[in-house]
Amino acid sequence: MLTAEQVIAAHKSNIETLFGLTNKAFEGVEKLVELNLQVARAAIGEVAENTKAAFSAKDAQEFMSLQAGLLQPAAEKAAAYSRHLYDIAAATSADIGKVAEAQAAEAQAKFLSVVDTAVKNAPAGSENAVALVKSAVAAANNAFEGVQKAVKQATDVAEANFQAISTQATKATKVKRAA
Repeated sequence: MLTAEQVIAAHKSNIETLFGLTNKAFEGVEKLVELNLQVARAAIGEVAENTKAAFSAKDAQEFMSLQAGLLQPAAEKAAAYSRHLYDIAAATSADIGKVAEAQAAEAQAKFLSVVDTAVKNAPAGSENAVALVKSAVAAANNAFEGVQKAVKQATDVAEANFQAISTQATKATKVKRAA
């Protein structure tokens, strides 16, 4: 049976975790806003420069050449923006994942403590029920660890794929620029 102090401590811990996760989420949003402001500032400056260059073009051929030259850097900037966006999302997700793992480990430890206490106080003849509970707890732990490993592997594969696509896009724009 849980005491009032244990319930209050659990609620306090949950509230602290909630505020910690909220702060992590806001840090990610702040980084995203900062990135978008940097991109917006750079874009405004580039639009001004490109507009001046377009108005100073002497003929249609120079204007078309100017326009074609703008496409290459735009693709590279889009790829760089995507990389920064992914990095922010991955870092925020990793921070939240760490907190969630710590909470899960703490909850698991508390549950196992309750089970151990119940086992010690179990009446004679309940050994089979105790063994069944311990087996179920072990199976749940194994399943949870398996899911954690699968999620980690899927995240690693997704990150590797993103990096490969980003690298290929950057190389493709450099090849087009060189041509």
